[in-house]
Formats: sequence, structure tokens, C-alpha cells
Amino acid sequence: MNRNLKKYIIFWLSQSVSQLGSAMTSFGLILWAYTIKHSALTVSLMSFCNYVPYIIVSLFAGTFVDRHNKKRIMLLADSVAAGCSVIVLLLTVWNGLQMWHIYLVNSIIGVMNAFQAPASSVAIGRIVPKDMLVNISGMNSFSGNLTTVLTPVLASALFAVSGLRVILLIDLGSFAVAFLVLLFLISIPESETGEENSVSVLAGCKEGFVFLAHNRGIFTVVLTMALLNFFSRLTYENILSPMILSRSGNNSMALGIVNAVMGIGGIIGGIIVSIGKLSKDNVKMIYVSAVISFLFGDLLMGAGRNVAAWSVAGAAASLPIPFINAGQNVIFYSKVPDKMQGRVFAVRNAIQYSTIPIGIFLGGALADYVFEPFMASDCAVAWALHLLVGEGKGSGMAVMFLCTGILGSLFSYVSYRRKEIQNLR
Repeated sequence: MNRNLKKYIIFWLSQSVSQLGSAMTSFGLILWAYTIKHSALTVSLMSFCNYVPYIIVSLFAGTFVDRHNKKRIMLLADSVAAGCSVIVLLLTVWNGLQMWHIYLVNSIIGVMNAFQAPASSVAIGRIVPKDMLVNISGMNSFSGNLTTVLTPVLASALFAVSGLRVILLIDLGSFAVAFLVLLFLISIPESETGEENSVSVLAGCKEGFVFLAHNRGIFTVVLTMALLNFFSRLTYENILSPMILSRSGNNSMALGIVNAVMGIGGIIGGIIVSIGKLSKDNVKMIYVSAVISFLFGDLLMGAGRNVAAWSVAGAAASLPIPFINAGQNVIFYSKVPDKMQGRVFAVRNAIQYSTIPIGIFLGGALADYVFEPFMASDCAVAWALHLLVGEGKGSGMAVMFLCTGILGSLFSYVSYRRKEIQNLR
């Protein structure tokens, strides 16, 4: 096995453990906040406070990443995030934790992620052999979805038994493992040229945009992924839980089963990407996978009326995601010059994730104030839609899934046919 690949596997394992700890803390804070406030908006604001600083700072973080040591950036960013967990732990011990503390902590973590994410992306490109990038992307999808499966189960059990403190201690322990592995066992090659050191932060941000603007195919991929993220946050990653709870009589077990199956679908997709011989047509892999995810995932989720149907839909939606991520990674690592990757990845992240906060708020508003009241009305169209999705609470949210399924799959197909994207093949 290639020495660098062995190095990355060690790094990947330690980071996966750390991500599980961080995810458990995030889920534990959601449980704590909902227990105290009983407000969905309160939980949404937690995500909002994380994403908005991340998006804003990402515009400028790329230049900093290109100019500085990637390993030090990741160590510092992770240390600050761990420091936030220490503060939350102390506040819980003193019984002084309040919502504004969580909003502030999430904002700080969002800023740190704006530096950590592009630094990690550049590091992967420098550690991993080019012909293994697809496989590595599959490994990352595998660990991410395994975290999705394990987090609700472990965090809920620990929160019920011992509250938030034990979860935070586990998070800090997992951070220590990842920090020590990165500090002592992982070396990340730095660029030999100093050209990027003369670039100012604002100029670097501009260069990232200019690079994308001059590479229309890559820029089109970024823009299409931004809109697909918007569709995703409108439904699957926003109103899925309230829809299933509404349609199952507040059956938390049903919600847990569907979430677990979604995670398993992502794990299977990640395994296939990691070990399978995939198509060399990365453009096709991205957009055909997106069509399948929206067409079968969203449409089936909207039309489904029981746990079995929702589970099939969840698997259909999540299994293609690792293929989408792998196709993107190969295109970006092969098209973006090594010395500009930090700037370009940071700008890409800012653009692709800029639609997420919008989707989070708009999805909830549309569900509460538009689709649910509409499906409860006597409108002839609403009665016709009842034949597809059923009646009662949650039927409006089900119609939203039908809308994103149709719009998302059509948009993915149209994007695939665009000349700029076809030129990337």
C-alpha cells in the first residue's frame, strides 16, 4: 500500500472519531435546547448561526489557507472548537448555559470551519495519490453517513442517562485523539512556490472568483450544486422530521428507523465508491446520481404513507450522494492548480453553502404558512393532491417533497445537458 495512502487512512480514522464526537455534541445541544424551549425555530437558529459565519468567512479564508501551513490551520481550528466545548461543559456544570451561549459557540465554530474545510481539502489533495481520490471520497462518505446513523442513537441514550456533560467529555476525548494523530503522525507537504504569499486576503478572494468565472464548466457545477443544496434544505434536511412525526402520530421510533436507513444508504454508497470501479465520466456520475436521488428519493418520500415506504425513499435519496461528492472532488482536484486550491475551495464552499440558510428558513415557513394550510383547505387542487399524498397533518409537507423531487430531478438533467458542463467530460 502506498505510504501516503496509509498516512491518510490513519488521519481519516482519527478525524472520523472526532467528527462523531462533534456530531454527538451538536445533537445533544439540540436535545437540550428543545427540552428547554420547545421551539423548532430555536433549533433552526442554531444551524443558522453556524452556517452564516461559515459562508461569510469562507470568502476570505482561502487566501489565508494558501499562504499558511495547512496542518497548523487544522490544529488551531480544531483547538478553538474544542475550547468552545470546554466552555459549554463548564457552563453546564455551573448551571449557567443559555441559548445565546450556544448561538455564540456555533458562530465561532462556523468561523473555524471556514478555515478548516479548505485546509483539509487541500491536505487531502496533497496526501492522497491522484488515482485514489474517488476511493477516498467514498471513504469520507462512509464515515459521514456512519456518523449520521450512530449520532442520534448514542447521543439520545447518553443524554437520557447522564445529560449533556458526558457527551461533551466524549467530544473532548475524541478531539484529543484526532489532535495528537495529526500533530505527531501526519505530515502535509506545502507548496514550494511562495507566489501565493504575496496575495492579499481581498485579492485572493477575488482570484478565487476570477478563476471560477474563467472556468465556466467548474463554475456551473458550483452554481448547480448551490441550487441542489437549496432544494435539499427545503425538504430532506429540514422538514423531514416534522413530516414523519406528523404523519405517524408523533412516533419517534418511525423517525429513528427512517433516519437510520438513510444513513445506511449513504454508507452503502460510500462503500461502493470506495471499492468499486466507477465510471470515468465524472460529470455523468454527478448529475445522473442527482436525478436518481431527487426522482426516487423525494417523490417516494412525498407519496409514502408508512415507515416502509419512507425508508425505501430515504435509501434512494442517500445512496447516490457519495457518487455526487466523488465526481465533484475528481473534477476540482484535476482542474484547480495546487497553489490556488485553498482560494478556490473556499469560494466554492461559500457559494455552494450560501443557499442553505435560505432553504432552512424558507422550508419551515412554506410548510407552516403555505403548504399545510393549503392542503387543509377545500381547494379542488388540494383534494386532487390528497389522492397522491393522503390527508391530514403532514400532507402539505409531503407535497413539498413532490415539488422538490420534480424540480430537483429536472434541474439536474437540464444542468447535465449544458454545454459548459459537457466540456468537462
